[in-house]
Amino acid sequence: MSDGGAVLPWLVIREDGNGNRYRVGSYATRAEAEKAAARLHRSGGEQLYVVERVARGS
Repeated sequence: MSDGGAVLPWLVIREDGNGNRYRVGSYATRAEAEKAAARLHRSGGEQLYVVERVARGS
């Protein structure tokens, strides 16, 4: 099922020191997501940013 919108299967997730996770961005390609995560990490200090792919059908 498609709603006609853009497909953005790559997520950037921020994890804090307590294990809480927050989605901070969605991207069309892994390369875009990794570039954004690297930029956020450089500006965010101790925060951990990870790239994950959304499971199909989610």
